[in-house]
Amino acid sequence: SAQRTKILTHNAFSEYKINLIRQPNLCDKTVQQYSGYIDVKDTKHLFFWFFESRSKPQEDPIVLWLSGGPGSPSTKGLYFGVGPCSVKPGGNDTTFNPYSWNNNSSFIFLDQPINTGYSYGEYVSDTFAAAYDIYVFLQIFFQEFRQYVNLDFHIAVNALVQLKYLPKMACESSYGPVLNISTCNQMSRDYIQCAKMTKTCYDTKNVTVCVTAEKCFGRMSQPYRNSNRNIFDIRASCNNDNSASCYPEIQDIAKYCNREDVKIELGVNPSLVFQLSNDIVSSKFFSTGDMVRRFDIYIPSLLESNVRVLVYAGDADFVCNWFGCDAWTKALKWSGTKGFNNANVTRWITTTGNYSGDVRTFKGLTFLRIFESGHMVAHDQPIASLDFFNKWIFNKDL
Repeated sequence: SAQRTKILTHNAFSEYKINLIRQPNLCDKTVQQYSGYIDVKDTKHLFFWFFESRSKPQEDPIVLWLSGGPGSPSTKGLYFGVGPCSVKPGGNDTTFNPYSWNNNSSFIFLDQPINTGYSYGEYVSDTFAAAYDIYVFLQIFFQEFRQYVNLDFHIAVNALVQLKYLPKMACESSYGPVLNISTCNQMSRDYIQCAKMTKTCYDTKNVTVCVTAEKCFGRMSQPYRNSNRNIFDIRASCNNDNSASCYPEIQDIAKYCNREDVKIELGVNPSLVFQLSNDIVSSKFFSTGDMVRRFDIYIPSLLESNVRVLVYAGDADFVCNWFGCDAWTKALKWSGTKGFNNANVTRWITTTGNYSGDVRTFKGLTFLRIFESGHMVAHDQPIASLDFFNKWIFNKDL
């Protein structure tokens, strides 16, 4: 495996290089793959795994998949319904995923920030530092793979959390209340206090204030966490402090990713421990107040630049719930605010004829509420999720 390594550099970014390990033979042997690391000096090493489209790689779009957390690797999403394979029970092999999102698009899975998944090195502690590493990775990647430069490019990222709507989801979701009304009312009162702190955080950018605001929201959401309902799926019971109790597949994924033969095939040091979630990564972002910073303010400039934006949410997701996504998309300040808010909500009918969600769209902005799904949409609704994804990337109406 090591003999296949190729070093890629870029004149504009002398501190960065990509170690490209030629095609691994895992997961889906029917498509061209590349895996490797983008190295920053000798201090940071970000792992990526690229799969060409199963259909027409020379013309299908390219998608960069970034998992959230922060501290959850994109490799987890790969095996959790989005990517070309899933891990078999027991964690010793994989099985072909017929509903993979790479059916009609090429995919880059990037384990970020540093120290998630197979990535390792010096920690970063805010979104902007993490984003710059990703930006440079893309510059070097597309310089090498010039055949992809003119293809459509999409970035798939985790949703924005709307803390204001956690009480509403806990008491008023279509799946019935999880908490009693007095607890939800208390959460709403707590939110008012937390929101004041958050505003001060935005205004002053004072780290201490931002961290205090984060802790406030942690306390606010604690009643739901204590209810032993899955924060990612209001329909399911589990211990939220142990993700494997919420999704048993997680243990299989961790076991498979830590197999020595898998690591060697991917060009990963066999002694490196694959981390399915890294609390230190989250705490680093937590310590800078990054978790309560506003990121919705960056969406209008994308829309005004004619970059299309799709926001989707499973209607059983608690933490990134659809009430909140519906609210923040309506509140965006852009030239289409009025048009979007006045747009009719229409039924999303999949190509199989199922009424699978509700959609609101105007110009470049679309909000999709997906029925009978938690946070892990590709995992919970594989057929429907591939339907909306393929329609979206080829700019067809949902």
